[in-house]
Amino acid sequence: MAETTTTTEDTVPDAPEAGRGLLSRLYTGTGAFDIIGRRRLWYGVTAAFVLVSLLSIAVRGFTLGIDFEGGTRVQFPAPQGVDTAQVEEIYTDTLGQDAVAVQTVGTGSGATVQIRSESLDQGQASALQTALFDAFQPANAEGETTRDAVSFTDVSETWGSQITDKALIALVVFLVIVSIYIAVRYERDMALAGIAALFFDILVTAGVYSLVGFEVTPATVIGLLTILGFSLYDSVVVFDKVEENTRGILHLNRRTYAEQANLAVNQTLMRSINTTVISVLPVIALIVIAVWLLGVGTLKDLALVQLVGIVIGAYSSIFFATPLVVTLKERWGPVAAHTTKVLAKREGTTRPRAESAVPAGATGTATATATATGAPAKTARAAAAAPRAGARPTGKRGKRRS
Repeated sequence: MAETTTTTEDTVPDAPEAGRGLLSRLYTGTGAFDIIGRRRLWYGVTAAFVLVSLLSIAVRGFTLGIDFEGGTRVQFPAPQGVDTAQVEEIYTDTLGQDAVAVQTVGTGSGATVQIRSESLDQGQASALQTALFDAFQPANAEGETTRDAVSFTDVSETWGSQITDKALIALVVFLVIVSIYIAVRYERDMALAGIAALFFDILVTAGVYSLVGFEVTPATVIGLLTILGFSLYDSVVVFDKVEENTRGILHLNRRTYAEQANLAVNQTLMRSINTTVISVLPVIALIVIAVWLLGVGTLKDLALVQLVGIVIGAYSSIFFATPLVVTLKERWGPVAAHTTKVLAKREGTTRPRAESAVPAGATGTATATATATGAPAKTARAAAAAPRAGARPTGKRGKRRS
């Protein structure tokens, strides 16, 4: 009876290519980085980010802009060589209190000094206008030196609240549409993981703003909505590759769902890095232009939140969203059963099969035993040279003689 053998080709995954450098493996996406296998580590890192963000928001809070807190904005053309510290000193000496913020916006002849303060009454505004005019002699747009060059604008906090309310409505609508799309186009578990990644991006970005002390303005709220699109795009790219790699996997015994998902992450890792770098470069350019050329302002607020959100979104799409999909899949259902089956079969095929296969040194042992018991050497050699059971005959056939 022929011997039955089981090959390991259908059960053991390919090993990573040895001897290849980090950059080479990164570009080829051969699955050499075990991201899914170490998902507990990444869950711990993600939980640490969330914890620090929540603590910062609870303890430090946010630095709200004038559009959210209300107050008075004072503005006048910046004279040559003006120093914000000098403006702050004049403000304090005149009103007996500190300004909330003093900054110079723009450069050259178009530069202006902006003072953000608490709400000022008519008497305080008139006294501050006189003090600033006497100190700097600002000129209006026609070049005339006049007190009216120092302007005052009352800002109500209701406008910022309206912006926030509309942004929250837009966020809810966005999340509902995204959830339906991912659930229909891909799978329910991917939709849950994608939404969880979006909430993580929002929370950590807000935590960074709270921790660093960046000012929250309506531009910040708008920028927060824009980063959700980037994060979702990056996650969907990985999800698409996961779906491609795992299509029909339940009918195969070569790899588990987690291993195929890890391969998908590796195959899209370089694309995610390139997309992030290309997206960050123009945002950094916006920050440079906003701070060094135009002065701090709305453009800076928009660029800052985009910079933070893009980096965090890239992290969540690689190290959080896809591992979460695998965790949800392996909790129950056919994927969990398939994973158990593959691992059990793999363990069985790699276990030594001494009972079902003849050891490699059995022939030599048989020969030595035969010789030691006094059997003729010729008989022992004949036994050693005997064909195995089921082996095909070898040698040339003799010709028939007529």
